[in-house]
Amino acid sequence: MTAVEEIVLKRLGRADYCSTWESMRAFTRARDDSTPDEFWLLEHAPVYTVGQGSPLKAVPGAIATIKTDRGGDITYHGPGQVVIYTLVDLARRSIKVRRFVWLLEQAVIDYLGGRGERKAGAPGVYVDGAKIAALGIRVVRGRAYHGLALNVDMDLAPFSAIDPCGFPGLRVTQLRDLGVTDSFDAAAARLAHLLLEKLDA
Repeated sequence: MTAVEEIVLKRLGRADYCSTWESMRAFTRARDDSTPDEFWLLEHAPVYTVGQGSPLKAVPGAIATIKTDRGGDITYHGPGQVVIYTLVDLARRSIKVRRFVWLLEQAVIDYLGGRGERKAGAPGVYVDGAKIAALGIRVVRGRAYHGLALNVDMDLAPFSAIDPCGFPGLRVTQLRDLGVTDSFDAAAARLAHLLLEKLDA
């Protein structure tokens, strides 16, 4: 592996959504062909985010709703959900967008020991029809940002106020409800390791 192919892991703790999003955009604008890729591991305070292809709709309650520039529809982020933002130069690694999405999903499926599955036309990972991981990316000049969110041990109630990822009645689940006892930090580290393996393969 050359130095330019190495991936820098940053653990950001609990981070504000808007400032993190702007930091991702700034990083992507400023990077050049020698900038190492980065994974940002974090969790957000409660927030709904809406992808660029979907209309912004008010959600009843006190949780803010933010229109963002990733792909996908509406989802919820909150404490106990591992978010990995994948700032990856896809062009430099010769990875097509569809393949990159597949790699993100496969890392979660491997984490689940094969219990997870894909759904045609609905990016993310599901267990028995319930969504456990959502993903949305944006690619600018061949460079990706945004990434993947895995429900670990969180309050799932806010999902009931929306149609997760635009699908009415879609159930959501989390590692804790599947009997997986990994802590937030352990889940973040393991998922990041699996993603690193996928990109290096």
